Amino acid sequence: MTSNVRIALNRPLRRLFDYQVPDDLQLAPGQRVRIPFGRQSAVGLVVETGTPTPDNFTLKNVNEALEAWPVLPEETLQLLRWAARYYQHPLGECLFMALPPALRRGRAAELKTEPSWQVAGELDAIPARARRQRELWQWLSAQASAQPTKSILDRGFSRAQLNALRDAGLVTQGDQSPVSESPQPELAPLPPLTAHQQEAFQALPPPESGFTTTLLFGITGSGKTEVYLHYLEKHLADEGQALVLVPEINLTPQTVARFRRYFGNRIAVWHSALNDSERLETWLRIRNGEPVILIGTRSAALLPFTRLSTLVVDEEHDSSYKQGEGFRYSGRDLAIYRAQLNQCPIILGSATPSLESVHNAQTGRYGLVKLEQRAGQAKPPAIQLMDVRSRPLEGGLSRPALMAIRQCLDAGQQALVFVNRRGYAPVMMCFDCGHTMECPRCDTRLTYHRRDRAMRCHHCDYQTAATDHCPSCQSEAFKPIGQGTERTEDVLSEQFPNTPVIRVDRDSTQRKGSIQGLLERVNSGAPCILVGTQMLAKGHDFANVTLVIVVNADGGLFSVDFRAPEQLIQTLIQVSGRAGRGKLAGRVIVQTCHSDHPLLNALCKGQYLPIAGQMLAEREASHLPPFQAMAILRAEAGTMEASLRFLEHARNMAPAAQLDIWGPLPAVIARRADRHRAQLVLLSPTRAQLARTLSQLTLTLDQQRQPPGLRWQVDVDPLETG
Repeated sequence: MTSNVRIALNRPLRRLFDYQVPDDLQLAPGQRVRIPFGRQSAVGLVVETGTPTPDNFTLKNVNEALEAWPVLPEETLQLLRWAARYYQHPLGECLFMALPPALRRGRAAELKTEPSWQVAGELDAIPARARRQRELWQWLSAQASAQPTKSILDRGFSRAQLNALRDAGLVTQGDQSPVSESPQPELAPLPPLTAHQQEAFQALPPPESGFTTTLLFGITGSGKTEVYLHYLEKHLADEGQALVLVPEINLTPQTVARFRRYFGNRIAVWHSALNDSERLETWLRIRNGEPVILIGTRSAALLPFTRLSTLVVDEEHDSSYKQGEGFRYSGRDLAIYRAQLNQCPIILGSATPSLESVHNAQTGRYGLVKLEQRAGQAKPPAIQLMDVRSRPLEGGLSRPALMAIRQCLDAGQQALVFVNRRGYAPVMMCFDCGHTMECPRCDTRLTYHRRDRAMRCHHCDYQTAATDHCPSCQSEAFKPIGQGTERTEDVLSEQFPNTPVIRVDRDSTQRKGSIQGLLERVNSGAPCILVGTQMLAKGHDFANVTLVIVVNADGGLFSVDFRAPEQLIQTLIQVSGRAGRGKLAGRVIVQTCHSDHPLLNALCKGQYLPIAGQMLAEREASHLPPFQAMAILRAEAGTMEASLRFLEHARNMAPAAQLDIWGPLPAVIARRADRHRAQLVLLSPTRAQLARTLSQLTLTLDQQRQPPGLRWQVDVDPLETG
């Protein structure tokens, strides 16, 4: 009897495709196959087997199975099916996100191997003048086993020397070994926990409790990472797998080094900076059930674990866990659902947990464990608001702030200056005619990058050469307005010429490994000034940083985005937490033009949970998340009229009696990369009702013919409402 299968493709299509299975082929859900698709062949994933043949159709045959086993096990398939429904995204694209790029393109799911070598013959057969060949032979003869090519090359020997010995019959090729095989390093003992850390550690539910979600609220510098390490060391079985999510790729190297010190080669890494071979190797270790502890960014939550028994989400509040384009999933929320599927514990750690997590802890959905003392002798920093109205500023810094930096450096300590804008200045303006440089493709101004003499758009990457004259009136009164990291760096370099000023932002850390080099200089402890964006605000532990200056704290106080106050207070507390993490006391100066603002005054008390409670009360009064479920239907087209017309049509199809609908309205940046953007906001008292409405709406919209050039997408649980 001929059987059929239903197959998903890596395409933005909300449907599956039926194919016939040849008699000599056995397929299971999760297997990769090659199929004919139109005039080409494509890689697909089997989703269902034993499906009926559609009436009046002759199905094409599956060409071949790329493996004899499913690349996605049942638990991963279940997770991604749920994610596709919840986030209203095509199933095929969701499934392929769980594969490394090499497997998406059809590469074999196996590691490259390289030969290993061992000695043969006698040393005397090598001419005395071939000194390096003799050294290579002697080194190989001293090894207990055959050595892979990589180890030989890492010792400084060359392929030519190895080939010469091979041709002379003085070395022979042994068994094949994985390219990246490395010896197990000597493991260090875990650092002992403080009394407060021990109390928090003991309060965390063990794996035998089954599925639990625990919010570990630990103030900055309290040692949450030490608690994670001890939890894994005690509770993770020798054959078990664990997942530790971190928000930023730039935090990964220091986290990996810390974990590897105690767990050695059991640590694996997953993030977007890995090359295809590195990703495939890590993916295979996970799929093959090796007992790894995976440290990764948000997409690590999608990988095909088979023995997952513990999950940790560090800095769970961070917006980096939410994918911004395409499949708009939350890595944190998928990790929670994954823990439920595996009936295992998950720990959400943060000094500034999201309001959603605080609400879940208050209502009993999450457990709450508090760690409110800094590790060792360190104390929380003193936070001071400095009103800069009517004060002269240099590079955004007031005179008292510059004096505080000088005192810090004179004491042999380090200072951190937080500027949440990269570039030299966000605006170039003519003081004669008022002209400003705007992006020709977006409704936004160009940022001046003085280092590269360029004007850049940070939304569409458009750039043009900078000029000293106004393009409109040719006046020389064409000056930068506002502060960016480059401008603050220049001012500090002028003020403190004998002190290194280290800028850490996306521009200064583009090259692989660059941030490690920058941070090594800071970790040396020598006096310096750090200048940076949010990349410096979280996760870093600089023992000699005793002073933090926040150049401008007012950006999120009056935003149209209802999440802006939450994100502002989280950022300020996180960056303040970089001060005083060692033996010396820390101090934070927050420059503001609104020193009487109640949110900033609450910040000075250093208590996050009372502030979160206040913001939750405001959300509840306004019927906003987490007290209502929210989704945004976004549209973009060649004209704003086309985007608004499409969204108006969508609004008319939605059951208004069951939803609160805002819009359609243009987005805050209404034109980006010459695309006109608008949105429709949908709110519902229950997630189930919102999900049903979105499912019906997206299915209908997908089946309708839309105007050429119009694109639309759904963002469930959006973090940006502008």
